[in-house]
Amino acid sequence: MFKISDFVRGQPMSGSMRSSLRQLDKANWFKRIFINIRKYPSLYLLALPVVIWYVLFCYKPMYGIIIAFQRFVPNKGVMNSTWVGFNHFLNFFSDIYFGRLLRNTLMINLKMLLFGFPIPIIFALMLNEIRSTAFRRVSQSITYMPHFISSMIICGLMVDFCKTNGLLTSIFSFLGYDRVNLLSRGELFQGLYVGMNIWQEFGWDSIIYFAALTAIDPMLYEAATVDGANRFKRMLHITLPGISGTVIILLILRIGHLMSLGWERVFLLYNPKIYETADIISTYVFRRGIIEFQYSYATAVGLFNSVVNVILLICANTLSRRVSETSLW
Repeated sequence: MFKISDFVRGQPMSGSMRSSLRQLDKANWFKRIFINIRKYPSLYLLALPVVIWYVLFCYKPMYGIIIAFQRFVPNKGVMNSTWVGFNHFLNFFSDIYFGRLLRNTLMINLKMLLFGFPIPIIFALMLNEIRSTAFRRVSQSITYMPHFISSMIICGLMVDFCKTNGLLTSIFSFLGYDRVNLLSRGELFQGLYVGMNIWQEFGWDSIIYFAALTAIDPMLYEAATVDGANRFKRMLHITLPGISGTVIILLILRIGHLMSLGWERVFLLYNPKIYETADIISTYVFRRGIIEFQYSYATAVGLFNSVVNVILLICANTLSRRVSETSLW
């Protein structure tokens, strides 16, 4: 459905006219939502539990971020604690570990973006070229399975594989490394962590690309075959452009999480000996907030992390809209 402003695009408009058009577009948007609710009530009813969950567990607790500007004392409560302004943020920026935390968080996420993001796409493209339906289904099922294994089990397997006599240690020893516990070597931690995450998630992440591939018109492949295009050319000129919109959207979302990295797996794998390359913002927040009971300081660090993620998301979305005309909004 076209917006009203689409009919006058390219023509000079005054500020009052733009404001009026925006109000009309907004009114039409609410009207469309109301019509859709009346037309498809069962679908909206199905989505209601998800909306309630997000409101209760994601948006309602957000009032707690105000303790980032307080010296929070639990027995005084949120509203009666002493206000300290931006002191916790300044303390974090001047912390001797600030550079290390920022570097490690960004480096691990960039490696996961560089190596982990393309692999599900390549996997989906490869399986799409396989004609055997049975082989494709078995391959998909096998690669999906690790996603459903808990982080505790995955990290436990990783610890066993990296022991002095572990499987990965034996492979590294064959390549010329000393036979020592791999998780005690700081220079190897990030690579091991990224490889573990890729192995566990690439099959699950490929699902959305399989869904995008099914939306491509088969007539395009038939026409390309008649014109003499081989498999590689059909993939290059039909398949990849057909899923490019999905790839761009997921890339924007991934960039918006460059400062986010779950603490659980890192916490289960690292040790003080390799903090220099393994300690990240989320594990630092866990230690300061949960173990050392510095709730306000940990909240300030987490808020800083979220603000940077939002800025990265907006920048990535803006750049994508200007370059490819594909964006989240």
